[in-house]
Amino acid sequence: MKGNIFIISAPSGAGKTTLCRMLLESTPGIVFSISYTTRPPRPGEVDGKDYYFVDEKSFMDMVRAGEFLEWAEVHGNLYGTSKKKTLEIIQHNTDVLLDIDVQGAAQIRQKGIEATYVFILPPSLDALRKRLEHRRTDSEEIIMRRLQNAIEEIRAYSEYDYIIVNDRLEVALEYLRSVVLSRRVEKKRISHEWVRKTFLT
Repeated sequence: MKGNIFIISAPSGAGKTTLCRMLLESTPGIVFSISYTTRPPRPGEVDGKDYYFVDEKSFMDMVRAGEFLEWAEVHGNLYGTSKKKTLEIIQHNTDVLLDIDVQGAAQIRQKGIEATYVFILPPSLDALRKRLEHRRTDSEEIIMRRLQNAIEEIRAYSEYDYIIVNDRLEVALEYLRSVVLSRRVEKKRISHEWVRKTFLT
């Protein structure tokens, strides 16, 4: 059987990164998709573990060759998800988790690749603002920009298969794990030939 592709999107501050990390730690059989990027490695980052670090020419050659499921420019750097590497993972009955924004999710959706789309919502805009302020890493101007971006991203929620409100982290994690586990036991994933040979002949 093939694995599943899970695409997780959320506005900044909704807790997506934390939920993805906890999902990977608590759920065997699912791995994180490693993106390609043109930005330089940060201290402690390892090529092939955190990102695949490439120069801009190599990245754009991959774009022209159609090698990305999705790609985007973020703050002057390019990021992309390898189609080949993603499909290789699921061929070995392993699920793959893609942490991408709504634009990247839309690109994959348009390509007609089968995937499960999950959108993480904060309980409210006020709660989201408090989470962003609690980080103490951004100015008031940046926080306001992130909130405005959040509203634009939330407009795409109806294009997703599952919507999880991250009010209590433990509960949101259980919902996310439930999505992953339920997809693994769908009828279409079992070999009907195996059922026939094992039980019906």
